[in-house]
Amino acid sequence: MNRRRFLTMAAALSAATAARAAGARAGQAAPDPAPLALPAAWELSPPLIAPSERPEDPYVLVKDPTVVFHEGRWHVFMTIRPKGKTPTEYASFDTWEHANASPRHLLAVRDKYFCAPQVFFFRPHKKWYLLYQVGEPGRRLQHQPAYSTTETIADPASWTPTRLFFPKEDPPSRVEAGLDYWIICDDTKAYLFYTTLNGKMWRMWTPLKDFPDGFDHCELALQADIFEASHTYRLKGLDKYLTVVEAGQSGRRYYKAYLADRLDGRWTPLADTEDRPFAGAANVRPGRGATLWTDNISHGELIRDGSDETLTVDPANLRFVFQGVLQKDKPSQYGLIPWRIGILTPATPE
Repeated sequence: MNRRRFLTMAAALSAATAARAAGARAGQAAPDPAPLALPAAWELSPPLIAPSERPEDPYVLVKDPTVVFHEGRWHVFMTIRPKGKTPTEYASFDTWEHANASPRHLLAVRDKYFCAPQVFFFRPHKKWYLLYQVGEPGRRLQHQPAYSTTETIADPASWTPTRLFFPKEDPPSRVEAGLDYWIICDDTKAYLFYTTLNGKMWRMWTPLKDFPDGFDHCELALQADIFEASHTYRLKGLDKYLTVVEAGQSGRRYYKAYLADRLDGRWTPLADTEDRPFAGAANVRPGRGATLWTDNISHGELIRDGSDETLTVDPANLRFVFQGVLQKDKPSQYGLIPWRIGILTPATPE
């Protein structure tokens, strides 16, 4: 997005805010906010992270990337699938050109199943948090949100052992087990979002001072043709929130986008069909040096403008790290899909 387009968008949002305030003072219905101008098309990088060579414990995929830039390096956590396990792996590198050659480190926070990570720095505690999902077979809801912490993100051995957000039992209002847990905070609360495979995105919250404890209420935040990997961000300079969420469960994966004024507010669709997606086969083309190595845009995360708990992104500089594969290369067994990680950047007009 160029500067002129961004300034036009910001001015429209400011005008809409002023109009809503004036209408409220006059006792009139407030007009709807101006929509966020999203990239109309994306350019695709080559695959940037593939499975590392591990003959003694081979695996065929890397997926579910979460990424921050800190102290001059990229830090990426991702799910892998060696035989009999679904753990989280870590890599760090100075530039994306060096990503695939960077050393890989399997985290030792838990045995076998801890995946779909999210990483952020929680300023009130001066600690990094790594959020992920685990399996608890004896629980009413077997998929559980869990976390580890560290003061040193660059040391993969420093993460604490797994801790559950709900160590004994789930709140009664949490009626469905979900996937792909996600934390984002505003000035007063921490919110926990997650999705279920029946088209629902759920929302829980706790006072910021109580985090990571106190998530005792669960409510439906969004219901649509969605199924997993909902990621929510604060939009820098716009006082808005953006959720991107994966769809296309029965075929090619693509991403939708929704906008809200508040984290506890109503989500309005911005790009929510396969032919006009946030990111999908319909609006992704190979960039310089790339071929069309994927027509699935799956489990992606926007690169943030910072690394803290507000999950802020710059709408003038959107970049999307994701997992991809060609639909024709998908085997019937989910755990053998050869996902690779790449980046989408807004396409320049042709």
